[in-house]
Amino acid sequence: MIEVSFFGNCCKNARLKNAGTARQFSIFGGNTLNFIFLGPPGAGKGTLAKQVAETYKIPHISTGDIFRENIKNGTELGKKAKAIIDAGGLVSDEITIDLVKDRLSKDDTKNGYILDGFPRTIPQAEALDTFATIDAAVDFAISDAEVVERLGGRRMCRKCGTPYNITAAPPKVEGVCDKCGGELYTRDDDTDEAIKHRLDVYREQTEPLINYYKGKGKLKEIDARETLKTGLTQFQKLFPTA
Repeated sequence: MIEVSFFGNCCKNARLKNAGTARQFSIFGGNTLNFIFLGPPGAGKGTLAKQVAETYKIPHISTGDIFRENIKNGTELGKKAKAIIDAGGLVSDEITIDLVKDRLSKDDTKNGYILDGFPRTIPQAEALDTFATIDAAVDFAISDAEVVERLGGRRMCRKCGTPYNITAAPPKVEGVCDKCGGELYTRDDDTDEAIKHRLDVYREQTEPLINYYKGKGKLKEIDARETLKTGLTQFQKLFPTA
């Protein structure tokens, strides 16, 4: 995939300033940098998002976390979402968009944020454009075969939830969690059949967003085959902090 150089030479002048514990970006004449992470399941978006959030001092915002937080806190939107989920339905775009809009209004997003898991479709992206300015969409480029291999090797601890990968990040003792000694297992959605279905859904619904943001000149690409080893380094080259 061709990388779109939407920053041009201005990236060279990007600065990250310390203000106590907070950091502010100086880019495009503004002081924020708002990212969307795009890529299939297992591409390493969540792993890199945590690293970027810590390094750039901006929040990692996942739709799953937004739903859980609102349901836990009993907000009006959370109650609506919970009722639909409990009934076995799918939460509408309208509610999802309202939840994201509310989350982006919080004070911790003033210096930027990483959106992970939203938008998933073109209509969601168009709705996002009405209340947020996205500076960069980062595409995690990886083949389906590599995703199947990576997710097929994923293991989770039944007790504490710590993730492992039998190839990339294995436990010290096979089948045993390093942290708590719990049993490691394969999630139902990490079977070959389930993985292939998730990839089909991604290709149909979410992959079109790559062209959407490419058309806006906001697409950047990361080689997701090396996310665990070089993901943060790749990201910092695209978005310098000094």
